[in-house]
Amino acid sequence: MFKQQERGKPKTMQDKVADLRARRELLELGGGKDRIEKQHEAEKLSARERIQTLVDKASFQEIGVFARHRASYFGMSGKDLPADGVVTGCATVDGRLVHLASQDFTVVGGAAGEVHCGKIAEMMVMSLKTGSPFVFINDSGGARVQEGIDSLDGYARVFYRNVMLSGTVPQIAVICGPCAGGAAYSPALTDFVIQTLPARMFITGPQVIKQVTGEEVSAEELGGPVSQMNNAGVVHLIAKDDAEALQLCRRLLSFLPSNNLEDPPRAPFNSKLKSDSDLNEIVPVDPKIAYDVRAVVVRILDNQDFLEIQPGFAPNLVIGFGRVQGRPVGVVANQPNVLAGVLDINASDKAARFVRFCNAFNIPLLTFVDVPGFLPGVEQERGGIIRHGAKLLFAYSAATVPKITVVLRKAYGGAYIAMCSKGLGADRVLAWPTSEIAVMGAEGAAEIVFRREIDAAQNQAEKRKELVEEYRDTFANPFVAAGRRLVDDVIEPAETRRQVALALESLHAKRELRPPKKHGLIPL
Repeated sequence: MFKQQERGKPKTMQDKVADLRARRELLELGGGKDRIEKQHEAEKLSARERIQTLVDKASFQEIGVFARHRASYFGMSGKDLPADGVVTGCATVDGRLVHLASQDFTVVGGAAGEVHCGKIAEMMVMSLKTGSPFVFINDSGGARVQEGIDSLDGYARVFYRNVMLSGTVPQIAVICGPCAGGAAYSPALTDFVIQTLPARMFITGPQVIKQVTGEEVSAEELGGPVSQMNNAGVVHLIAKDDAEALQLCRRLLSFLPSNNLEDPPRAPFNSKLKSDSDLNEIVPVDPKIAYDVRAVVVRILDNQDFLEIQPGFAPNLVIGFGRVQGRPVGVVANQPNVLAGVLDINASDKAARFVRFCNAFNIPLLTFVDVPGFLPGVEQERGGIIRHGAKLLFAYSAATVPKITVVLRKAYGGAYIAMCSKGLGADRVLAWPTSEIAVMGAEGAAEIVFRREIDAAQNQAEKRKELVEEYRDTFANPFVAAGRRLVDDVIEPAETRRQVALALESLHAKRELRPPKKHGLIPL
């Protein structure tokens, strides 16, 4: 890259500084201006442009810019790879420290080798040491095949550190280009994955799949963000381009603490808590009429600001982040607009993982319940709905953060329990007057409880209707549960935000002791 200076020729400090500046300038161009222009033509940012878009202005400190590979096989000897194809360092986002790595596709397609992975792993260690989030911007063709097993070992060291960071500092993967083969496992080990529309992520590409199985599939159908979210459940947020992905990353970080020993950052808020009469009209009284639960959720949160996570995966359950009186909360809510809000295999997994993340990072849980039960069916039973549903039971039971539950309407059977009931450790359970808390719906229960009376009646339809109403009046309301102390208060919907805010304030200093043990064993 640079010719060796003639031996014996004296150098001044100005010469050395000029030489240093020239070296840095060349290295910071990555694969060169032509390749950066190709990135722009593909509507992608360069590795360093992505970092500058993400972090606070002039806060990035690059670490490892002079890193060089030591491979010598297959034409690698003496080959210059600026920064070894990945830009690493630390910076601030909204004034808080983060460590990050951004793969440089202009340098051998961002292929990961020994030194490349070593730089990433070093930033992960620094995240652990400093208690700061780690952000990994992916844009790579995969392992650097010229380096053979050294490349694979490099990936292994990255995966190992993903696990070491898990539950200690937040980890966010941003997929801005190809992410294929073993490279896809690092994002899968992080807490959140943000993928742009042009990006592709898969273990084996369409050509390999066609050769091995004969199946034909496009790269978009296989590894596009919509597929990876809606079908696979790997992706959490989708962005149209790099700039939007990085803004989503900033927004996501704003809800999270820097590490598991801190509380999430509290934002400025309006201290006045007002009633919201619109909430009295949002939810239909008839339990068979659907509605969008997000219309309720946003009215409880500050500025109606809700960052929904994985909206396309298991849409019968809604999860995401918001704030109440400036305090970040994790929201879990049944979605009556989709499958009546039932819990199925995917919804159970989606909620359980989110609950465990919030618990690991001291984020209170706010649960909205309108659930008719677990989804029945042969496919669900054979797929393991029992063990998947048990994950949700386990996650809520193990969570020690403040847990506030609001029962909006239906709360039936085992699904009522799974949605953070009092018996599962909820610290505060509030119910709307539209709530129906029971073993099952009135129609099904009446068929079991009053079977003889119905069979003996001359007009069975009329008798069934009468007994269904009797069961509903007796059990399908919140007052029986409140009388048993399974509901702390029955509230007017308009008062929900105020009640939740007061509960969060009183529970902020909650401390919960658990039996000494290494850890529990979550169902598979």
